[in-house]
Amino acid sequence: MELNTVFVDRTELLFGKERFARFMEALDSEPVVSIRYNALKNASDDDFEMVPWTENGRYLQKRPVFTADPLFHAGCYYVQEASSMFIEQIVKQYVDAPVRALDLCAAPGGKTTHLLSLLPQGSMLVSNEPVAQRAQVLAENVIKWGNPSAVVTRNEPADFSAFENFFDLVVVDAPCSGEGMFRKDQGAVEQWSLSNVEHCVKRQKRILTDIWPSLRPGGVVIYSTCTFNSEENEECVEWIANELGATPLSVDFGDDWGVTGALVGDLPVYRFLPGYTAGEGFFIAVLRKDGDAPLAQPRQQRFQPVASKLKAVVEGWVDNPADFNFVQQGERVVAMPREHTNAMLALQQKMRVLHCALPLADVKNNKLLPLHQLAMSNLLNKDAFCRVELECERALAYLHREALSFEQAPVGYLLLTYKGVPIGFAKNIGNRANNLYPAEWRIRKNPIEL
Repeated sequence: MELNTVFVDRTELLFGKERFARFMEALDSEPVVSIRYNALKNASDDDFEMVPWTENGRYLQKRPVFTADPLFHAGCYYVQEASSMFIEQIVKQYVDAPVRALDLCAAPGGKTTHLLSLLPQGSMLVSNEPVAQRAQVLAENVIKWGNPSAVVTRNEPADFSAFENFFDLVVVDAPCSGEGMFRKDQGAVEQWSLSNVEHCVKRQKRILTDIWPSLRPGGVVIYSTCTFNSEENEECVEWIANELGATPLSVDFGDDWGVTGALVGDLPVYRFLPGYTAGEGFFIAVLRKDGDAPLAQPRQQRFQPVASKLKAVVEGWVDNPADFNFVQQGERVVAMPREHTNAMLALQQKMRVLHCALPLADVKNNKLLPLHQLAMSNLLNKDAFCRVELECERALAYLHREALSFEQAPVGYLLLTYKGVPIGFAKNIGNRANNLYPAEWRIRKNPIEL
């Protein structure tokens, strides 16, 4: 791999000759492929090699065509770079009670879906992405993961200043110069420059400054990048500690994991370097904000409850309905966790919210039309709908939004499954069925070509 000579010189100086030679050798090998299972949708009963720092992470021997697997579209697993799964160790060691958390730069959703699996029961996660197209991808992945305590927003970091002391935990996977993407993305190699590194440092500090008031004193910030240089990594962590006021925290890890510590200074930070760990370039640190203050509680929010007749129906669609408020928002019926309803409604008032809690149905002509979000939810009561199991070819045809027929099934809404896992709804009208898979999510390529 041919790299910018300025990058080579400064990285060799940072790494040292022996570590840099091993790193360069690794860059000429094939990228590692890894996935992380959604434990609430299917168990990992395979014999793939386990990612050592996460319970549900697996290394694949080669990259399959994920689009051709209906379980991928059903949110049964997420394709994620293995190194970034190390966040599991931080959460397990520093989050032992329900929290209100923010994943600030969340698209496409790797850390967000991981956090939704990791955070203690009763937690709430806000996942944010300021770029519109990326935010839509984030919302899709959050919906597929199926957790009802998630909110997806599309806002700038400064917009969260309206929510002082609102979060116990903030994750900042900062936009960076992307040196860790060199093995997977030739564009990252071509776009690298020292001026871009300097630009990224300024942007990272601005983002952290903007978001800092929303993290309560005593709360935890997780800072990460997918780059190698010290300016965006160790030096930025030192800046957070000294300028914003925080204490870096150490994280225990396995001796045989190949994790590298600080290359500049002696702060407790964690690097994942090709040649030493099976993954791409990744840096992560955890800090506790100085001081101590309780989590801010939003004032009581008013909402329109769902009409009793409709509520009686939708309550049967979900498990544990007593844990939710059933809220009418225009034509939409949403199930909001009771302990988070005020916070979710407060966010809807001031932020651009793309997804919130568990949208159940749209109401038209006093009839309930179940939504795809319900089919994806881990709270779905599968017995509330007539289920039709599809083999792979028909499941892919459904995901392609082709017309299907179910002559042996009753008229009405059908819950379609693949290997027992819901993939969406169809409305059977007799001689044919309306395909209700979201048009914007459909598989673009003909399934025959996959």
